[in-house]
Amino acid sequence: MARLDDLESRQADPAFWADSGRAREQVQEVKTLKGWVTPFLELVTRLDDAEGLLELLDAEPDAEMAGELEGEVKRAGTDLDELELQTMLQGPDDSRGAIVTIHPGAGDTESQDWAEMLLRMYVRWAERKGLAVSILDRMDGEEAGIKSVTFELAGQYAYGYLKAEKGVHRLVRISPYDSQARRHTSFASVFVYPDIDDTIEVDLRDEDIRMDVYRASGAGGQHVNKTSSAVRLTHEPTGLVVTCQQERSQFKNKDTAMKMLRAAIYQLKLEEQEAARALVEATKTDNSWGNQIRSYVFQPYTMVNDHRTELKLTDVQAVMNGDLDPFIHTFLKRFGGRPG
Repeated sequence: MARLDDLESRQADPAFWADSGRAREQVQEVKTLKGWVTPFLELVTRLDDAEGLLELLDAEPDAEMAGELEGEVKRAGTDLDELELQTMLQGPDDSRGAIVTIHPGAGDTESQDWAEMLLRMYVRWAERKGLAVSILDRMDGEEAGIKSVTFELAGQYAYGYLKAEKGVHRLVRISPYDSQARRHTSFASVFVYPDIDDTIEVDLRDEDIRMDVYRASGAGGQHVNKTSSAVRLTHEPTGLVVTCQQERSQFKNKDTAMKMLRAAIYQLKLEEQEAARALVEATKTDNSWGNQIRSYVFQPYTMVNDHRTELKLTDVQAVMNGDLDPFIHTFLKRFGGRPG
């Protein structure tokens, strides 16, 4: 609470917005903290109200009031479960939106249709959670389904929840595209990225830069021996060092060194992003048998089986209509929010 109050008080100061990059970071931090504090305080208030209602019932029993109290206790229990799950979303990107890609496996039309069914399932889930869905890229199949799709889910903790869906999803059903009505097994891979801003902004703060001046060496006549025009800039957070002694003016050398430092930090951040992407890409698995995280069986019986948590549900249609929370919640409780 103290951290949230401090950040909110700073935003009232015009000087807070002078450093736009830092201001955005702190605004995001306020949003994240409020996502924790507000539901907690609301739950505390509701429990206090329920306790007061219980005291009234003890003094004067009332069937209608008792039913109201029972319903509120159930709702509070559900909300408490949500808060418990939220405590498992502590990763640096868990509070972000999500970008999801779906690719069908081998099997042409059958797998492409399965990929489109998964797309519909996630869109329905997002609607239940109040998340905004935007299709970023879609390639339709020739006969039915999709060859690939990428979509964005905007809203807090979309990535934290949906990272549990990374992996290969397997479908078993009698294919509507098979004239002999045979049972087919299809695969589709789902991958989830945190929705981060790819625009790299180089924010150079004066307090992070140490400047040293010294006499220039090399050509330049008597000037190089009499004035400290050469400039060395050290960026303390990254340890990057640049020097410039080309100009006779210390101010011109400093300006050039600042451009060099900005470019160096920009390149460093690019390399860090690429390394992070490479690490994420390395977690992808083959879109085939043996790598599935979940199986959806339509025939000869109905069952959705998560192979990581062993949670099994028989209502396949409910799951395909977006009822994914039981699988996501069980995964988070079992693995503490770590991606599969």
